[in-house]
Amino acid sequence: MCSANESNGTTSPVLSENPSDYGGNLKILDSNDQIKELQTIIRDKNTTRSDFKFYADRLIRLVIEESLNQLPYSDCSVITPTGAIYDGLRYRSGNCGVSIIRSGEAMEQGLRDCCRSIRIGKILVESDAETHAAKVVYARFPDDIARRHVLLMYPIMATGNTVIQAVSVLKDHGVKEHSIILSNLFCTPVAARMVVTAFPDLKILTSELNPVAPNHFGQKYFGTD
Repeated sequence: MCSANESNGTTSPVLSENPSDYGGNLKILDSNDQIKELQTIIRDKNTTRSDFKFYADRLIRLVIEESLNQLPYSDCSVITPTGAIYDGLRYRSGNCGVSIIRSGEAMEQGLRDCCRSIRIGKILVESDAETHAAKVVYARFPDDIARRHVLLMYPIMATGNTVIQAVSVLKDHGVKEHSIILSNLFCTPVAARMVVTAFPDLKILTSELNPVAPNHFGQKYFGTD
């Protein structure tokens, strides 16, 4: 049974849910009945953990696939088994993933399923016990990350503070802002405004822009709820 009541979620002040109001670098998956069903199952408090993980993985795969479309490609030609020449495309070298611990780790397998040998780094952002400000306490990246395009994985973006800290660390390690693609499942308008204002050249790919974020995602996915 569908319900509009999500009292445990984070409700943001009213801002536009039109992605065009946040610049050209915020992209939302083309909505269809399949995606809407996946979003509904993930938000439903009655969904079992096994179903939650199964359908979350499906939505993650769709977001990852579309995120890969934002990477640069190069023209190439190959010879087919019949001897014909086929003009196609291949990824340019130098892509990697970075997950924001812990919920971002839920998206790692989806990326590996699409790019079997891709390298994945990690960032841990925690809130300061006194100030409650987000701060990075751990980061591990490929040594040459400054030369790579980065898929930054973080499924739920309610305020944008965690992502802002993560992107700042990537930039401190030499990654160009326009080389970062944020792969996200659910984003609030408040978070979208915060992040695009801080990093206008960052690309964001999400499945939904909605004032209520399903903040139970990480606990439900990893079974710690």
